[in-house]
Amino acid sequence: MKPHELNQAITQRGVAPLYLIVGEEDYLRDQAVASLKVAVLGPGQGETSGGGDEGGGLEAFNYDFLYGDECEAAEILARAGEVPVFAPRRLMLLKAADKLPAREGEALLDYLKAPCETTTLVFVAPKLDGRLKFSQALNKSAVVVDCSPLYDNQVAAWIKAEALRLGVTLDEEAALLLKETAGSSLYLVRRELEKLATYVPEGATVGQAEVAAVRGVEPGASVFDLTAAIGARDRVRALRIVARNLEAGEAPVRILGSLVWQYRQLWKAKDLLRQGRGEAEAARMLRMQSFKVKEFLGRFADASLKTAFRLFLETDSKLKGGSATSPALVLESLLLTLCGPVKDLRAEGRPGSGGVPPVRPTAGPMSPGRGGESVRPAGTTGR
Repeated sequence: MKPHELNQAITQRGVAPLYLIVGEEDYLRDQAVASLKVAVLGPGQGETSGGGDEGGGLEAFNYDFLYGDECEAAEILARAGEVPVFAPRRLMLLKAADKLPAREGEALLDYLKAPCETTTLVFVAPKLDGRLKFSQALNKSAVVVDCSPLYDNQVAAWIKAEALRLGVTLDEEAALLLKETAGSSLYLVRRELEKLATYVPEGATVGQAEVAAVRGVEPGASVFDLTAAIGARDRVRALRIVARNLEAGEAPVRILGSLVWQYRQLWKAKDLLRQGRGEAEAARMLRMQSFKVKEFLGRFADASLKTAFRLFLETDSKLKGGSATSPALVLESLLLTLCGPVKDLRAEGRPGSGGVPPVRPTAGPMSPGRGGESVRPAGTTGR
C-alpha cells in the first residue's frame, strides 16, 4: 500500500503486528512511522518523525527504537516479546533495517512467521536486498508500505493535498513553482508550505508571488537546477544558484549535501540503464520525462562522477574542518571544477595529476544522517 492508504487500512482492519516501511523518499517513510505511532501509542505521539524518546508516562514503557546496525536479533526478540504496560499494544521501531546483518535477519525468520500479537514491530529502510531470506520473508509476512519517490505527474497533486492539510490553498502556478523544490526532497516542500501557512492570511489563495516571497530565492534554484547547470558547464548559472541559496540562509554543508544526493541519483539512474531496466524507471528516479533521460545522463561521464564524489569528500572536509578559506569560496571552487571541461575533471582524479584518485561512489562520500540513509537537503530531520 501507499503511505496515504495506511490510516484507512488501520481504521478498517486494525493495527497489524508487522510492518515494512520501505522506499527512498524519507518524508513519506517518516509520515508512515508517525501514523503508526498515533495508532499504537495514541494521539500526540506521531508529531516527531525521528523516533526518539518523545512521549512520557506509560508511552515510554510501550515504545522501543533500535537501529539495524546497532543491535542483534536476540535484543529485537526480547523487546518484541515484552508485555504492554496498561495498554493493548506496544510499538517497536527498527530503522536502517537494511543494515541488519544477514545472520541476525535469519535469526528472526521464526518470529516473522508467528509475531507477537501485542507488539507492532516496524522495519524501516530505503531498500532491502531481495536476495536475502530475511527480506523475502519480511515482504511476505509484513504489511508493506511503499514509500518510493513520487512520479513526476503525482508531485503537484501531493503538494496541493499537503497544502490543504495546513490550511493553504494553492493556485496552479504556485503548485508548479513548489514542484521544483520537490526534486531534492519532499521535506523541502513541506517546509515551504509551513512558511506559507504562517505568512498568508487565512482564506487567501496562494500564488506564485507568495511562494517566491517565502522561498527567498529565485525560481529554478533547486539542487536539480544546480546539477543541470553543472551538466551544461554553465559556471555563471551554477554560481548564481549557490549564491542565492547562501543569501537565503542555507548552510554550505547542507547545499553540498543536496548536491551529493543528486549525484547519487545520477549514478543510480545510469546504473539502471546499464542493467537494461529502461528509461522509465530512471526517469522516475530523476523526476523528469523519459525522453530527456539519456541526453541528460550523457552529460555526466562515469569517470567524472567518480572524481566528483572524491571532490565532494574533500569539500566536506574543508567545510567542517575550519578551513581558512570562506565556505562560499570553497563551494565556488568546487563548482568551477565540476563545470570545467570533462578532460580536466577526469585529470583531477588521476594519480600524479595533482588531483585525487577516483573512488567508488556507492559507499557515499559523506556520512549519512541517522534520520535516513542518504545525505538529505536542508529541512530534513535526523535522529
